[in-house]
Amino acid sequence: MVVKAITGDEDSFTLLMNEMQGRLYRMALSYVRNKDDALEIVQETVYKAYISIHKLQKPQYFSTWLIKISVNCALDYIRKSKKIIYMGKDIEDSYVPDDRGVAIDLYEALRVLDKKTRLAIVMRYFEDMPMKEIANILDMPLSTVKSIIYRGLEKLKINLEESEYNG
Repeated sequence: MVVKAITGDEDSFTLLMNEMQGRLYRMALSYVRNKDDALEIVQETVYKAYISIHKLQKPQYFSTWLIKISVNCALDYIRKSKKIIYMGKDIEDSYVPDDRGVAIDLYEALRVLDKKTRLAIVMRYFEDMPMKEIANILDMPLSTVKSIIYRGLEKLKINLEESEYNG
């Protein structure tokens, strides 16, 4: 289906976007924490993918390519809008675990991480992406991504333990 989309088949492209829309939305939401802004980022991602899909040389990397476009669109959106990202208690229902108390603690803990660490952890554990794909998206060596995730998880563990102890 990706090959058809690359050659200009709009129906194939539409089907691919329908398959990826949830993943794109969650990725955008992890950056902006606002439903409307996330939808705008997804729209921009789909547009950029549509106008440049003919440049994709390796169809097997379609999802990696698309997520990378999404990440870049989110970063551009943040830069252009100069908005502050707030990861607080206003969490989208579609993006939280069943136990809201755990979800709030987790999002509070994620808030203290730097952008790259938070993104790597969200991609790995919320989107279930392989480490190699995360490394490709972030343009980093695999070993660096593993280190970032490991250190981020250690920091999360400390923050969650402190929260549990203080609560």
